[in-house]
Amino acid sequence: MKVPMLDLHAQYEPLMRDIRAQLDKVFSNHHYIMGAQVKELEDKMQSYLGIKHAVGCASGTDALVLAIKALGIGHSDEVITTPFTFFATASSIWRNAARPVFADIDPRTFNLDPDKIEAAITPRTKAIMPVHLFGQSADMTRIMEIARKHDLKVIEDNAQGIGCTWDDKMSCSYGDIGTLSFFPSKNLGAMGDAGMCLTNDADLAARLRQLRVHGENPKYYHKWVGFNSRLDTLQAAILLVKLEALAGWSAARRANARFYNEHLAGVKGITTPYIDPKAVSIYNQYTLICDDRDGLMKHLQDKGVGCAIYYPLPLHLQECFSDLGYKAGDLPISEQMAQQVLSIPIYPELTDEQKLYVVNSIREYLI
Repeated sequence: MKVPMLDLHAQYEPLMRDIRAQLDKVFSNHHYIMGAQVKELEDKMQSYLGIKHAVGCASGTDALVLAIKALGIGHSDEVITTPFTFFATASSIWRNAARPVFADIDPRTFNLDPDKIEAAITPRTKAIMPVHLFGQSADMTRIMEIARKHDLKVIEDNAQGIGCTWDDKMSCSYGDIGTLSFFPSKNLGAMGDAGMCLTNDADLAARLRQLRVHGENPKYYHKWVGFNSRLDTLQAAILLVKLEALAGWSAARRANARFYNEHLAGVKGITTPYIDPKAVSIYNQYTLICDDRDGLMKHLQDKGVGCAIYYPLPLHLQECFSDLGYKAGDLPISEQMAQQVLSIPIYPELTDEQKLYVVNSIREYLI
């Protein structure tokens, strides 16, 4: 049997008729840039997340870059974030001429550890950027308390967690700006790159809308040097169809996680994901901590089971950030997890037969 890490064929098959109908609407008027579907998606996303303003843009990376720019963070400013995340989290800070400052993670949730944040604050610190990694919200109660105490902005990198909650409140609704990625592999993915910023602040929303169109307002008049980062109308049309399925997909991912948790309980050599009691995860990834990660990964690959390492090298040890002065051993939990984590298939369309095959393949190696 083959069990891919993600099966987009299975995801799109029941949706293609509705997607083609939405695309035909775009083709009928040829409004490919900032067409009506972009505003419709923004409105529906505001309603779904309970946030006042949604601003579509070209990618999840651009959403982060725009958020930092809109908050006025720039040269020599510092933003505290996690080193255990996708590269865009830190590169967006760097691209705004600011400095990423890394704090270590909680070993159970893989998210930014609130206990490590205050020690990283300096007079140059302007913001905290938590990441809701693998679809589980960071501890936004404590992060917001720290931010208010030190008068810091908060940017929620929610590229992997649309629909996840903390203390019964949607992610992206805590900080000054939240960001989404609609990369095709995400739990809500487009057919290409797309992203979004979310905020409850009308002034920030207006600034984000202006920055995404070269900083112009009105047309051909520029207060700031902005970006060309508009959400394509075609991608918005596709996401309108898929948004209707998102809640069901999230529930299916949680059901699949329960299946894994039950069938892998007590298996020595692995630890199944920990979800904080205040969090509801959408399981963008289902990530194991493994005593023999590389051996298990090779075994699963040989058995035809898709698996992946998110992430093999923490950001503070990446060559491009060597000027920041970090060295091995500075953030030991992130470095340890980079050597032990392995994600297995969790997508909603998994059959019971496929899930059982994944479980039996893992048990075959470890028992």
